[in-house]
Amino acid sequence: MQPAPATPTTAPTLDHLVVMAASLQDGVAWCEATLGVAPGPGGEHPLMGTHNRLLKIATPAFPTAYLEIIAINPVATLSIPTRTRRWFDMDDPALRARVAQQGPALVHAVVSVPDIRAAVAALGAQGQDRGEVLQASRPTDRGLLQWQITVRADGQRLFDGCLPTLIQWGSTHPTDHMPASGVTLHSLRVQHPQADTLRAAYLSLGWAAQTVGAGAPRLSATLQTPKGLIEITT
Repeated sequence: MQPAPATPTTAPTLDHLVVMAASLQDGVAWCEATLGVAPGPGGEHPLMGTHNRLLKIATPAFPTAYLEIIAINPVATLSIPTRTRRWFDMDDPALRARVAQQGPALVHAVVSVPDIRAAVAALGAQGQDRGEVLQASRPTDRGLLQWQITVRADGQRLFDGCLPTLIQWGSTHPTDHMPASGVTLHSLRVQHPQADTLRAAYLSLGWAAQTVGAGAPRLSATLQTPKGLIEITT
């Protein structure tokens, strides 16, 4: 029996966590070694020249959450202008060097919103430029998966990755047809030296469920896995 489709979001909710890898093969090996499971299939992103593998981590507290393992596709050609950077700071030399040297790492979170343009405007009123709303898609064996997503021309994540990228899905969400993976999201914690500013940005989106603590920049997720509770962090 196929799982029931995810309920469309009427309020901002965590959509997915982004783990960047130097190659997709590295990302798969990291997932198997760290979380004790192999990631499910993903796809290609012609817009950004990237590809991914996915893992459903949903719980009642995070009903549509999944883990995205993403890497630059070395044989792909970008559709975006050459002056524009890829999403999630994937063209940042320091981040690429870190991932190449230290292995795949949690780098970002993406929040699903019911009205992405209104959410961008709300952040803009707080002085936060979340970027342009781009139309994106990728083919799947069930048809074309379509979404709108915020991407700055410079590719920056902002607040050391702690200010989420915004996404609004079309009629289908990736987790609608994902099987349970054996991994679930136990908790998500955010801390940043500009905690008050970041907290105000979250509240402007209506993402009040996520708290922000003061301290060194850190995004950390605790996952229940076949190997027990595992924390992944920026």
